[in-house]
Amino acid sequence: MHKILVVDDEGPMRQLIRIYLQNAGYTVEEAADGLAALERFEKDRPQLVVLDLMMPGMDGFETCGHMREMDREIPILMLTARTAIEDKVAGLSCGADDYLIKPFDGRELVARVQTLLRRVHLEEEQTLEVGGVDLKIDLAGRTVTVGEAPVALTPKEFEMLVLLSRRPGRTFTREEILERVWNYEYEGEVRTVDSHVKNLREKLRDAGVIRDPLKTVWGVGYKFEVGT
Repeated sequence: MHKILVVDDEGPMRQLIRIYLQNAGYTVEEAADGLAALERFEKDRPQLVVLDLMMPGMDGFETCGHMREMDREIPILMLTARTAIEDKVAGLSCGADDYLIKPFDGRELVARVQTLLRRVHLEEEQTLEVGGVDLKIDLAGRTVTVGEAPVALTPKEFEMLVLLSRRPGRTFTREEILERVWNYEYEGEVRTVDSHVKNLREKLRDAGVIRDPLKTVWGVGYKFEVGT
């Protein structure tokens, strides 16, 4: 069970976040200020931190910076009521992995936490190998080969291939693919997924894949399936 550290100087906000995350199956630890957060962070090494930006004394920027000095891998989701792009850029620049504006929907909070934890899990793995099409995905190096032939993919094509190939037979809707690959940041037409799948198919075919593993589920989305 993943342990999440929630840092916010407002008790009711910490309690609300705790409820959302515990209902999603996570263990939650709390800290009311930056110093307490750093102590818990160093002692417990949580799997993820939800960090408020505006706190008295040591604010979220400074707290995030110190956390990054102790550990560069643990994902940090920064919360703030500020909407200025400068604040978002500053938060990401100090080491935060994602940024969520208050007030927020609990479902989005949980979804962003899940996305960050999945990303860490993928980075911990080494390679995915798919029999039947001789496909190898190097997750750490972000490279794809078919046999000995390299496949040059864009970042989104790579992430889409990883998403689908890790759950063979599971159908993902276009909306799910947008949410997981674009991380809720894309506000355009869901048909952009179709164009990326089209390009991905062509690149795999050009590299030597004979049977297309990207199956269209008409009216729904796509799944990864290697036929016999």
